[in-house]
Amino acid sequence: MPIIKAKKKDLRQSAKRKARNLKRKKEMKELIKKIKDFSVQGKIDEAKELLPSAYKAIDKAAKTAVIKDNTASRKKARISRLANPTN
Repeated sequence: MPIIKAKKKDLRQSAKRKARNLKRKKEMKELIKKIKDFSVQGKIDEAKELLPSAYKAIDKAAKTAVIKDNTASRKKARISRLANPTN
């Protein structure tokens, strides 16, 4: 446990940031999993309906540096491929 006042504040701030980052990451992962499940089950329409909210979650995670920009682009490309199969 820190003794210095500024370090105590730093500890509080990092705990808040960690909680916020985990929330964003969890939300993003849950939406991606739902899209994957729908595409495996063949429910393409439901997967397409979730795409905008998944894009939003991924973009927010990238904007707040929870994930990197290229990772966000890769995730968006992969889920769009799942939701829009070209057979």
